[in-house]
This record gives sequence, C-alpha cells and structure tokens, in this order.
Amino acid sequence: MEGKITKNFRLSEFDCNDGTKVPEHLINNVTKLANNLQVLRDTVGTSINITSSYRHEKYNQDVGGVSSSKHITAEAADVQVSGYPPNIIYDLIEELIRCGDMEEGGVGLYNTFVHYDIRGTKARWDYSGGF
Repeated sequence: MEGKITKNFRLSEFDCNDGTKVPEHLINNVTKLANNLQVLRDTVGTSINITSSYRHEKYNQDVGGVSSSKHITAEAADVQVSGYPPNIIYDLIEELIRCGDMEEGGVGLYNTFVHYDIRGTKARWDYSGGF
C-alpha cells in the first residue's frame, strides 16, 4: 500500500526517516492517524509537513525517543504547517479535539513543530521554552 491513504496524505509520508516503511501490521494505526491529520489539513487549508512519524525501536532509541513513544506504533506524527507557528497549530489541534473533530491524544508543543498522537487519552506538554 503505497498510495494515498487520505485526500492529501500518502502512506510514504509516515515512513521512518531512515527509510524503513511502516510495517503492514501498523497500517490501520497510520490510517487512523492520517484521517485525524486530514481534519487539521482541511481546517488550515494548506499542506502539512510530517517531519517524523513511524519509528522502529532502534531508530526511536537513536533519536532519543522514549521507549513508550507512540511513534513506534505509527500512532504519532510531528508536524509543521507552512505559514503557521507551532503554538497556533497546537491551539488549533486542542480546539479540534474539544469539538470532537480530532481524536483525543497527546499534543506536544516544540519550537519548530507540534507532536500529535492518537493514544486515546489526554496528554499535553510544552517543550518550546516559552514559545
């Protein structure tokens, strides 16, 4: 499955940054994640750059990810949206979750990107250094 998984996202956008493809057994997770990100994409009306999504365990460890990272199960993406600072995207995701348009999960604010995952429970963090 290489093609589009939503109107604007291709499966390959979610592959590990070292080139490892999302494993077949995690395709359902990445499809659910992509569907949630499509809501964000439709809301902002511009492309979303996925800077990191699926990570196999070794790659996750190599980049300093936590062992329980949702990236390992293809349930997380770090995103940048052209023309929008991360704090605005963070707030927008929060609002879309509150409205029930995006699934509850983890939302993390960083200096250059926003982390979003579909863990199903609320988790929030701010590593932006007071953005």
